[in-house]
Amino acid sequence: MKKKKLNLRDLNKTSSDNHKRNDGHNHSSPESIGKFKIYVPAIFSFVMLIIGIAMDYFDVAFFKDWIRIVWYAVAYLPVGFPVIKEGWNSIKNGDFFTEFLLMSIATIGAFAIGEYPEGVAVMLFYAVGELFQSAAVKRAKRSIKALLDVRPNEALVYRNNNYVSVNPETVAIGEKVQVRVGEKIPLDGILLSEKGSFNTAALTGESKPDTIAKGEKVFAGSINLDGVIEIETTKEFKDSSIARILDMVQNATARKSKTELFIRKFARIYTPIVVFLAIGLTFLPYFFVDDYVFNDWLYRALIFLVISCPCALVISIPLGYFGGLGAASKNGILFKGASFLDEMTRITTVVMDKTGTVTKGVFKIKEIKTIDWDEPEFMKYLMAMEEQSTHPIAKAIMEYKADGEDFQA
Repeated sequence: MKKKKLNLRDLNKTSSDNHKRNDGHNHSSPESIGKFKIYVPAIFSFVMLIIGIAMDYFDVAFFKDWIRIVWYAVAYLPVGFPVIKEGWNSIKNGDFFTEFLLMSIATIGAFAIGEYPEGVAVMLFYAVGELFQSAAVKRAKRSIKALLDVRPNEALVYRNNNYVSVNPETVAIGEKVQVRVGEKIPLDGILLSEKGSFNTAALTGESKPDTIAKGEKVFAGSINLDGVIEIETTKEFKDSSIARILDMVQNATARKSKTELFIRKFARIYTPIVVFLAIGLTFLPYFFVDDYVFNDWLYRALIFLVISCPCALVISIPLGYFGGLGAASKNGILFKGASFLDEMTRITTVVMDKTGTVTKGVFKIKEIKTIDWDEPEFMKYLMAMEEQSTHPIAKAIMEYKADGEDFQA
């Protein structure tokens, strides 16, 4: 059985398929409006269902026959139609046994035997489950997106006797690129300036700046810490160090674990078996039961279809891995695929670099000892030299305090 992602925006035709994302808390933002429109069908169906059940319970006089059928049909369609549509599309694509088809058969059958509230409830619970799944996926995607912010957005390339800002993906091998203080190196290359100091934490996790000389290699994603530098590109962006890391993160969910692959194979066999067993449960008792009533056994078969639907396995297992990858990304941990999450259970020993991994990786000066210099006077000259520098060690010097005394350059 192929698992197809139900597009919850189909629940409301007025919802925009391509609205801008905004991670802020402005409730009038397009994202907030989009979320509201997605939830409206489920809320509408829930309210209609509750009112309908209440009118059934209190035996409201007008709530009979066609009025009752139309009421529950109106409650059903906002959450049920997208599922039926997906089931029909699956059939047209030659995939006859999907969870969408199971849900459609079960709920339409419920309507056929007059169990309207049950038909609406099944689709409503399914839609609510999809909403929770969508919310979990969005949170994981935001975590991964935050990790991908290491991607350089632009490159200052020397063309036609002038530096122009371009997309790093358009820069060719051999072009000269200028990088200012605090900017990310956009592409792999060699340093043309006399020297440079770089923060390579995004690539190596090492917080100590890497100082290199003219002609040495520099890597995309590193941050220039000291002075304006020039580099000559040696690779296109798609082949750069940071691009390979980004590709690994973005495609991590495509590398399925053994558990996910097993569930996919299991569902292809399990789902048609459930369908045929439900058919058997409807008709076979006719030959073995004296007081056989078709509607009763059809009702039991529909219940069997709903409780046997493999949605929980097909949805929850991949979602669990996806959430795990998102949580790891939020904490700066990269996994090449879901299969490596399984391998974590067999780890007995962990070896890691200390600085920047088990520590914050921020330089602090504990003590300064001077020879033939008065410490305040020494610090005044030292801080004057480092005042304009963005180097991490220079920042540590500027923040140094001894015995509660603040030194001024």
